[in-house]
Amino acid sequence: MKEVGKRIKEIRLEHKLSQIDFGRILGASQDTVSLWENNKSLPTTEYVILIAKHFNVSADYILCLTDY
Repeated sequence: MKEVGKRIKEIRLEHKLSQIDFGRILGASQDTVSLWENNKSLPTTEYVILIAKHFNVSADYILCLTDY
């Protein structure tokens, strides 16, 4: 689970987005993004799909099932 938060933060920072802006793109709050990045919760399937589609990464990458 810890790696999922790292991956989400990495994707956000690669696109030079604040947690607020990242959340706005996904329809999530800054608090939700912070919980994900700090491994306090995991994104739902719907959010994983949104992140994957919007930022052109695989869901497997977000979920740490692959390194690319």
